[in-house]
Amino acid sequence: MMKTFFSFCSRGTAGFVLVFFIMLVPAGCTHKVATLPPGGSASSAGSLPPPTKPSQSYDVGPKVVEKCFVDPGTTQTIIHEVAPLETVWRISRMYDVSPEAIYAANSLKPGNPIHQGQKLVIPNAKALRNVIALYPNSRWKYIVIHHTATDVGKAYLINRSHQDRGFWNGLGYHFLIDNGTLGKGDGQIEVAPRWIKQQSGAHCNVAGMNEKGIGIGLVGNFNAEPPTAGQLQSLNYLLKTLCDYYHIPVTHIIGHRDAPGAATDCPGRRFPMASVRQCLAKP
Repeated sequence: MMKTFFSFCSRGTAGFVLVFFIMLVPAGCTHKVATLPPGGSASSAGSLPPPTKPSQSYDVGPKVVEKCFVDPGTTQTIIHEVAPLETVWRISRMYDVSPEAIYAANSLKPGNPIHQGQKLVIPNAKALRNVIALYPNSRWKYIVIHHTATDVGKAYLINRSHQDRGFWNGLGYHFLIDNGTLGKGDGQIEVAPRWIKQQSGAHCNVAGMNEKGIGIGLVGNFNAEPPTAGQLQSLNYLLKTLCDYYHIPVTHIIGHRDAPGAATDCPGRRFPMASVRQCLAKP
């Protein structure tokens, strides 16, 4: 049985909860930093755009950060639905399974294309990790948080919905954080094609936020219910990762409604923006 362990804003969490987390998550199921495979990311995170300003100060060049958030306790063979622009390399990192094993289990050869909505067998999956690629780019100055205003969702369906609404290039966010519905993990971070290609968003068409703001959508209607604890933990991790790499101040993390000129209550009345900022402000 899959088990999820989380502690949002963990420095304020009771000590016995943190110990419980550490005891049950194996040593290999931790935060990792990796570089993209040789030759760019055509076989990995998508086409890698060049830095917009080589002189911009970054901690490192392009990199991938990974954090395990679901540990089954043993290996399992599962079925994975391919999300927009996912690659075998990314999926292999998510489940700690070699690309070769995935190719063999699905009668594929290296280089064979996979497509969104395709069901892949993942043999001996060891964990489920959030895998985030970071690209040098000086354009990102803000982070804009949204809710989908739906009870359920995942990147594959929201991508189709946004295409039907006329959004160029589909899914308007750069990241989507799932709420445990439709087969996705509670707190699973799905990376949108716009992020992989470092394109402008289609999530906040005021104050230039589509061009300078990273759009993060959370599945749920936060006028009715707050985000899940798993979503908040993953959001905190994603925000910290992006703010550290792109040097975005906490004051530039806003809800959609906070953008000048926005006429919306997104991300909902029950979204805990003050708590999110408070957690990020802690050293």
